[in-house]
Amino acid sequence: MTRPWEADRTASFTRRLGKSPAELGHTNDRDGCPDIWQLDNGDIAVIGRDLTSAYLERLPADAKVAADERIVIIPGTTLSAAKADIPDA
Repeated sequence: MTRPWEADRTASFTRRLGKSPAELGHTNDRDGCPDIWQLDNGDIAVIGRDLTSAYLERLPADAKVAADERIVIIPGTTLSAAKADIPDA
C-alpha cells in the first residue's frame, strides 16, 4: 500500500525558516542546533532532539508514529522565529 505522502530523499535544503540557532542562542557551536529548513520541493526539514521514546506512550489517541518516523522536539522560539517565513495555507 502506497502512502499518500512520502518524503523525497533527493530534495535539497533551500532556505532557513526563521533565525539561525546562533541568533536565537540555541547553540554553543559544538553540538546540536535546532533548526527549520525548507527543501527545494517545498517540504520542511526540522532539526531537533529525537524524543520518540519519551513521548511515544503519551501520544494523543489520534496521533500515530510510523516505524520510519520520529518525534522531534525543537524550542518554541525556533518555530516562532520562523512564523514570518511560513506562508499561509
